[in-house]
Amino acid sequence: MDFIYHDPYPILKDDTQYKKITSDYVRIELLGDREILTVDPKGLELLAEEALNDVSFMLRSAHLQKLKNIIDDPEATDNDRFVAYNLLQNAAVAAEGQLPSCQDTGTAIVMAKKGENVYTGADDGEWLSRGIFNTYQKRNLRYSQIVPISMFEEKNSGSNLPAQIDIYAKKGSTYEFLFLAKGGGSANKTFLYQKTKSLLNDKSMDEFIRDKIKDLGTSACPPYHLALVIGGTSAEANLAAVKKASAGYFDNLPTSGNMSGQAFRDLEWEQRVLKICQESAIGAQFGGKYFAHDVRVIRLPRHAASCPVGLGVSCSADRNIKGKITKDGIFVEQLETNPKQYLPSTPPHLEAPVEVDLNRPMKEILAELSKYPIKTRLKLNGTLIVARDIAHAKIKELLDAGKPMPEYFKNHPVYYAGPAKTPEGMPSGSFGPTTAGRMDVYVEEFQKHGGSMIMLAKGNRTKEVMEACKTYGGFYLGSVGGPAAILAQDNILKVEVVDFEELGMEAVRKITVKDFPAFIITDDKGNDFFANL
Repeated sequence: MDFIYHDPYPILKDDTQYKKITSDYVRIELLGDREILTVDPKGLELLAEEALNDVSFMLRSAHLQKLKNIIDDPEATDNDRFVAYNLLQNAAVAAEGQLPSCQDTGTAIVMAKKGENVYTGADDGEWLSRGIFNTYQKRNLRYSQIVPISMFEEKNSGSNLPAQIDIYAKKGSTYEFLFLAKGGGSANKTFLYQKTKSLLNDKSMDEFIRDKIKDLGTSACPPYHLALVIGGTSAEANLAAVKKASAGYFDNLPTSGNMSGQAFRDLEWEQRVLKICQESAIGAQFGGKYFAHDVRVIRLPRHAASCPVGLGVSCSADRNIKGKITKDGIFVEQLETNPKQYLPSTPPHLEAPVEVDLNRPMKEILAELSKYPIKTRLKLNGTLIVARDIAHAKIKELLDAGKPMPEYFKNHPVYYAGPAKTPEGMPSGSFGPTTAGRMDVYVEEFQKHGGSMIMLAKGNRTKEVMEACKTYGGFYLGSVGGPAAILAQDNILKVEVVDFEELGMEAVRKITVKDFPAFIITDDKGNDFFANL
C-alpha cells in the first residue's frame, strides 16, 4: 500500500473579512535562501488586545442577520421573536463599547497555527497573555478565572488570566489565530459521549440526536450555533473539533471523505439535525422554532474500538474572531460596528406583560404570582438580591452551623448573576442571568428556611426544584439569557454590595430594577414550562 498523508483539516478557503491593525512589528529577513517572517512579540500583545476587545463588544454580521431572520420568519413564535429582538437591541448597546454583550466576559482562548517560517524569539503564550491582560484591565469586563491555592482553597486571579493558549505548527510564512471569549454557561454545555459502531446507522443516529439535544437545554442562551462531531483519533481531538466547529472555523471544510481520513462536513445531516432542533419546540429559550440558528456536523476518523461523539454550542453571545500576521502586517476579523441596521423599524407585537411590584412583602408577591400560569410574561419592578455559586455555599455554611438564614434572602427574590465592571457614570455593568441549574442543590433546604422563594435566572431546572416549589410555595422565573448590556442600560437602576464583599463578582448584592423582563417557568403548583416540551 502506498503512503498517504493529507492535511487532516483541509480548510479550502478563508473568506473572512479582515481589517489591518498595523504594519509595524513585522519584517522579512533572509536566512540563506529562506524568507523568515520576523514578528516582534509586541505585535502578538497588540493583536490579542485588539481581538479580545472587539469580540467582547461586537458580533459577526452573519450572526446578527440570523437574529433578524427570526423576526422576519412567519413560523417563529412570539417567544422566538421576543428573544431575537432583545438580542439585537443588546448588540446595538454593546457596540457602543461601554457595556460588553454578556456579563460573563468569558475565558480567553487562543488557538493558533504558526508557520515554519515565522520567528518571534519569545514565549508567544506570554505575549498573547499580556494582550489579554491589557483588555481585561482597561475595559469593563469581568474577572471570572478562579485559581486553586490548595485542593479546596481558591481565589479569583483578579486579571481573568490564565488564558487557554494552544499553538500548532504548520507550513508557510503566516501566523493564523482564532480567539474566543467562552462563557461558562456555553462551555458547560459541551458533551462527550463514548459510543460504538452501533451508532453509525440512520435509525440509531436519529434517535441519539433527538435524545441528546435535550442535554443542551436552554441554560447556554440559545439560539445556538450547534456543533456535532462524530469520530476523532482521541476524545480530546473530538472536543477540540467541537469548539472550532461551533465557532465557524470549519465552515470551509470539504463535504466528503477520502482514504487519508480528512475531516469533512456532512451537509445532509446538518439539515436533519437542524430540523430535529426545530421540532424539539424548545425554541429561543422559551419555546418555539429557533433552538439553533444553524448546525455543523463534522465527521472524523476513529479507532475501530472507539466512536467519540461531541456535542457543543456557541451561544447567543457568539464571541469568536480570527486574526492573522503576514508580511503585510497584523490583521483582525472585521466584526459588525452597526448592529442597529438589523433591528426592525417597529418591535414585534407581544401581549402586554403582567407588572409585579417586588417591594411588597414576600407573601403578597407569591400570592400575586400564583394567579398566573406558567409562560406568563412579567415586568418586575423593585428590589432583587443577587447571589450565585459561592454566596450560596457561604449561606449553606451558616445553616449547617445552626445560624439563621439572612433576612435579605427571605425578604426579596434572588437573582442568580454576577456583574461585569461598572462603566463610569452608570449604575451597573453588564448584568445578565447565570445558569440556574448550578444552584439547584440549595433550593429545597433554602426554601425550607424561608429563602429562595422566588428565583430569577436562565435555563431549565431539575425535578427536585419543581418539587420544592410545590412543597413550599416557591417560583422560578426565567430571564432572557444573553442581553446583559441592555439590562444594565435600561433595567437596573442601583447596585450595592450587602454581604461577602471579599468575593468580588460573587458577592451578594441588592439591586433596584425597573421593567425587568421575566417569564414564569416553575410555579407553586409543580408546573414547569420545560417539562412540557
